[in-house]
Amino acid sequence: MTEKLNLYRCKICGNLVEVVLEGEGVLVCCNEEMELLQPGTKDGAKEKHIPVIEILGTTKIIKIGSIPHPMEKEHYIQFIEAISNDKRYVKRKYLYENEEPEMIIKCLDDDDFFAREYCNIHGLYSNKKENENG
Repeated sequence: MTEKLNLYRCKICGNLVEVVLEGEGVLVCCNEEMELLQPGTKDGAKEKHIPVIEILGTTKIIKIGSIPHPMEKEHYIQFIEAISNDKRYVKRKYLYENEEPEMIIKCLDDDDFFAREYCNIHGLYSNKKENENG
């Protein structure tokens, strides 16, 4: 069974699929079962992949890494997502080489959310920001 917002990757062609609605069965690509991606929450690489979340009033800033991640043609962050903890709201920004690896959000009402990013070489990473009031 698939779960809402899980990411799956094809080990053969590299297709990446995000589940919109849960369902029975397995996801298949290139005649092979797709791999469920589990986000890393710790990073041993010098590039730093963990999303850093700042909340400035109603503005949320998500930066990738405590030092900026490389954004080169061969190695870059492909997208950043902010997802409410109840998984009702998703905001995604696609990135390209030479762009700043960050996303600014002004329309996510709740401060309880998690961020995740996908690096074209190192895969999926996430971090969670919880409301200090609750």
